[in-house]
Amino acid sequence: MQQKPFTVADYLLTRLKQLDVTEVFQIPGDYVKHFTQTLEHFDGVTAIGAMNELDAAYAADAYGRTRGLGAVSLQFGVSTFSALNAIAGAYVERSPVVVITATPGSDDRQMTKMYDVLFHHSTGNLKADQEVFEHVTVAAITLSTSAGAPEKIDQLLIAAITHKRPVYIACYEEVWGEVCTPPNGKALQPLVIKSEPLALANAVAQAWTQITAAKHPMIFAGVEILRHGLSDLLQELIDASGFLYTTTTLGKSVLQEKGDKFIGTYSDAASIKSVINEVDKADCFLTLGTILTDDYLWFVQNKYAAMVLADTAQVRAGYYTYPDVTMKDFMEALLALFKKTKGYPLKTIAPPQPKYPEPWISNSDPDWDDKPDVITYNRFFQHSMKYLQDQNMLKDIVMTFGVSSALYVATNAYGLHRNSFISSAAWQVIGYETGAACGAQLGSGKRAWTIAGDGGFMMICQSLSTLARNQLNAVIFVMSNAVYAIEQVYVNLDSFKPGPKHVFDTFDILPEWDYLALAKAYGAEGFRVTTIKELNDVLGKLKGITQKPVLVQVVIPEKDLPDQMRRLGLEG
Repeated sequence: MQQKPFTVADYLLTRLKQLDVTEVFQIPGDYVKHFTQTLEHFDGVTAIGAMNELDAAYAADAYGRTRGLGAVSLQFGVSTFSALNAIAGAYVERSPVVVITATPGSDDRQMTKMYDVLFHHSTGNLKADQEVFEHVTVAAITLSTSAGAPEKIDQLLIAAITHKRPVYIACYEEVWGEVCTPPNGKALQPLVIKSEPLALANAVAQAWTQITAAKHPMIFAGVEILRHGLSDLLQELIDASGFLYTTTTLGKSVLQEKGDKFIGTYSDAASIKSVINEVDKADCFLTLGTILTDDYLWFVQNKYAAMVLADTAQVRAGYYTYPDVTMKDFMEALLALFKKTKGYPLKTIAPPQPKYPEPWISNSDPDWDDKPDVITYNRFFQHSMKYLQDQNMLKDIVMTFGVSSALYVATNAYGLHRNSFISSAAWQVIGYETGAACGAQLGSGKRAWTIAGDGGFMMICQSLSTLARNQLNAVIFVMSNAVYAIEQVYVNLDSFKPGPKHVFDTFDILPEWDYLALAKAYGAEGFRVTTIKELNDVLGKLKGITQKPVLVQVVIPEKDLPDQMRRLGLEG
């Protein structure tokens, strides 16, 4: 039997496999056929067919967050542009994804020159794809020949794993099928970027002056710590300093949430009172790997001068900036100082975690206090988190969230395991959570536990079919109130007041769906719960469902307003 020649597509897939990418999400297309045909039969990498481009790209993003690198194969133009939103989110939130596509080939381009033919899926500018993706990637290339392809592919992948952000590769249609030299057996490694020694020394000295003068120092950790594999170093820093620590919403579960140094996640006004009090009291923040969005305007406006900040762009101490210092070098230098300086670690202890059923009871909408069986956002988390803890399941799940009221309520949770809380907290896209479920589950090997708003779910509901197609037992809870509640909070908070005089804006009212029929159509198990008893009954059934996804419609009142969102709305 004649051996199949080794091609450019084989080269990229081999390199991806070496980097532990064992699934590639895909949407087929004629231009990219040589790559997809190779992927279909490639040993050790499975093609995961998705229902649409956002579904595929959200999945690849979540896979990258859990596995360290993700990949998505797309058709030129119509497909890549549809996925652009997801890749922009991956860029903002530091998720390494390889976007793979193909353009019209050499023959097509010659036809265009001779006859002015507009090829399908093209704007007329065959460079448009790459030009657009250059804004949301750290490297973007188009290969017109197999000559030099190995070196260019290696450089591209190294950029992705070094910077933990997306990259884009297109080939002329025929190039994916052209013969190529195989790579060596060693996996590519990220570049090791070292600090300029004098800049590092100055940054550490300035920061140390600020840190040691503080009476109530605190560590504020963000998602870049997780992406760059610095969680263990962060734990060492906490142990050596004795500082209390918190995280951003995006950085939630940067460490396992245990021990007496974790005060809880800081999500501005959505935080519980003890977290807000500790943040307000702190006079120095060792801020590591955070992405500070407009969710943290109060913090930036009130604590800027008290911040010692290190991220992948620079180190800043007070108002002094040091762009040539890496976060890892800075953290290691501070760790050495804490270890050898008398008086550290501090003996500070975080306030006790809220005793169940807190923080959920006091944050639940008081309008429903006289109806204890009605499900509210907070009551949902009260009972579902207890179920997960009682069943010892927190270690076995990965939560996914888009931007929704449920996201901000969920930030009050404690006890999560490392890298088990995936959210679109910075890019803030509605619908991310359901598309991400497939990639999060395949990437982590854990069960995806997804909480979606019904508006977000409606945007990406086809992802349920992808989960069913791949026999994944992800659970999708749809918080079903038939409105864009989070949108209405910022449009007009008075709309949540009782009585017919207070109504939602028409643009925030959603259609009613038959979720049980939808689940059946997509091949999922479906449940509808309207009371706390029904919710607990369904939670008890989830362990026994293993070969298909579960869609749970959680019916909540239209005007249920969790206090977390009320406080955010009043602040905004």
